[in-house]
Amino acid sequence: MDKPRILIIIPAHNEAASLAGVIREIRSAVEADIVVVNDHSTDDTAAVALRENVELLSLPFNVGIGGTMQTGFKFACREGYEVAVQVDGDGQHDPSELPVILGPVLAGEYDLVVGSRYLEPGNYKGAAGRRVGTAIFSRLLSLMTREHVTDGTSGFRAIDRELIEIFARDYPRDYPEVEAILLAHKARKRIMEAPVHMRQRGGGRSSINTFRSVYYMVKVLLALMVVATRKRAQGSQ
Repeated sequence: MDKPRILIIIPAHNEAASLAGVIREIRSAVEADIVVVNDHSTDDTAAVALRENVELLSLPFNVGIGGTMQTGFKFACREGYEVAVQVDGDGQHDPSELPVILGPVLAGEYDLVVGSRYLEPGNYKGAAGRRVGTAIFSRLLSLMTREHVTDGTSGFRAIDRELIEIFARDYPRDYPEVEAILLAHKARKRIMEAPVHMRQRGGGRSSINTFRSVYYMVKVLLALMVVATRKRAQGSQ
């Protein structure tokens, strides 16, 4: 039986300082193809990807993480990959832990595996505001999906072929991680979390400043409220 084809999708916006290291670590950890989706970077992100001999998709303008990932899913769908994995280009995700999130998908046990920073106590210490936001979203996701969710905002995740097709057609635009879990739940997909570690950024600068953090909280909470309202409306019909 042929091995499932795996695609590692690296969304990258101005990640030239860390991208080469991320690509090399991925190659040391798993046997998979790699595509860098360059979200209109103004640094040498594209040049680094080409030097590392990976597939490069360069967007003509900045679309954000949601549009960048959907571009990767469309590519994965078109090229016939069975499994897709998101690994951020800033070096915070540890590629040596790829087998942890890939294993349950490759075994056919789960359709979406999210790498969680919080499954193991004391594993991750980030900014207090982000920890609070993640805790709120994770609690709401747990209530809405009836699954135990600890890290709904993690972008380190693996999905199967059917979810690749779903996300290629429809994927949230801004800060999509939380809403993507709801999309998978709505599609009756099997979801689990696996314990992983988060590292410091390998370079570049986070795009989430104070204003964006507030916007992120409000936007995602509103999206969750809309989904909850629709579910109640459907249940009353």
